[in-house]
Amino acid sequence: METPEGEIFRDSISTVTAEGKRAWVFPKKPEGKYYEWRKIVSYVLLAILFVSPFLKIGGNQFLMFNVLERRFNIFGQPFWPQDFHLFVIMMIIGVIFVVFFTVAFGRLFCGWVCPQTIFMEMVFRRIEYWIDGDRGKQIRLSKMPWNAVKIRKRTLKWSIFFIISFLIANVFLAYLIGSDQLLKYITNGPQHHLSTFVSLLIFTGVFFFVFAWFREQVCIIACPYGRLQGVLLDTKSIVVAYDHKRGEKEKGRAKFKKNENRPETGKGDCIDCFQCVHVCPTGIDIRNGTQLECVNCTACIDACDKMMDHVGLPKGLIRYASEENIEKKAKFRFTPRLKGYSVVLGILVAVLIGMSFLRNDVEANILRLPGQLYEHKEGNIISNVYTYKLVNKTTLDIEDVTFKLLSHKGTITVVSHEQFSIPKQDLAEGTLFIEVNAAALSGDKDRLEIGVYSGDDLIETTTTAFLGPRSYR
Repeated sequence: METPEGEIFRDSISTVTAEGKRAWVFPKKPEGKYYEWRKIVSYVLLAILFVSPFLKIGGNQFLMFNVLERRFNIFGQPFWPQDFHLFVIMMIIGVIFVVFFTVAFGRLFCGWVCPQTIFMEMVFRRIEYWIDGDRGKQIRLSKMPWNAVKIRKRTLKWSIFFIISFLIANVFLAYLIGSDQLLKYITNGPQHHLSTFVSLLIFTGVFFFVFAWFREQVCIIACPYGRLQGVLLDTKSIVVAYDHKRGEKEKGRAKFKKNENRPETGKGDCIDCFQCVHVCPTGIDIRNGTQLECVNCTACIDACDKMMDHVGLPKGLIRYASEENIEKKAKFRFTPRLKGYSVVLGILVAVLIGMSFLRNDVEANILRLPGQLYEHKEGNIISNVYTYKLVNKTTLDIEDVTFKLLSHKGTITVVSHEQFSIPKQDLAEGTLFIEVNAAALSGDKDRLEIGVYSGDDLIETTTTAFLGPRSYR
């Protein structure tokens, strides 16, 4: 809408036209120091993403999120359903860290680390520049009728997009089912694993749709993190910002004229070249202030700095700055809000580290068989029947496993075998009987401490309830 003074403010998102149709964004190819730094960060993260499911530490996949079998590996450490509380704490730490970072530095995560931005800007967009050309050529190509040139370029581009999407889908599958299983599926051929192959094609289609058509709409419409900006950001948050004090001054923006003395004219340093708009991957004008579409990618900083160099004006008209820095020249301060997030984050990290050290390689659960009462045997012996489940979280088989009572005198008899093994990254379960002399019982429901041994080594302890007659209290 337009105000009486002639200023224009947006009342819709930047990728929708006045008629409600999709406004395609054709960003100019960015260049500059921030773009070079982003390329380094992006390609390091891409290397980590593609290598992690195939990297093993101590026989464990570096990162794996096998939801179907409820097995997770994080930094080479296996986590089972019994460790779910640790996984929840890690997720909470991740969320608080992102919130903490956003309060301090805005949407920096989106522009530098987010997989959507990295793939879109550093992979698919760069392929597009190579095939279709820069902004002007892309606009002309989109308006061009479907002739031989356009068909050839679209076919080449979409074919490469599909191949990369298929590769990304395979990598994500390696995270879900494990790289060993994926390589086995590939070796056997898709005809032997048709359902998995169909799922793979569906994921490929989703990735292709996102990067070939939906594109920046993911950040603007689908991603909830962008909406959080309005809640998390304040006047002290450092974001990619336009210095309107310097850019507008008394007479506002104006085109640059050769040999003019800009300070004497009263004109702002913004020369209204629109380079910051043309280079923006979400199609916004950063000079309108902080907007939900801005992913802090710094492309506008590079473009503006380059133009300032050309006209002999100081760089930094668009830069990382807070609203208070622009309005009052105030420096960044560690506010009470940030201190609060830091304390919470520190406590959670300390709890996670402590619980990780207390976590055992073997998880033991011994429970009384439901619906079964105790049995009174000769010699004043009380017997209870139990089921046991032992989880081996290591990459080695645990041999010669036995049970021993630690808190009471008595015997433990495992049904079918006295000694057994627990396979690596697997579990062993079965039935056992515990027999205790009634004289050793202090009541009708005692707590027994049981040791799990591998040979002569105690590898885990657990407790269970033991029922006896009420008369022996």
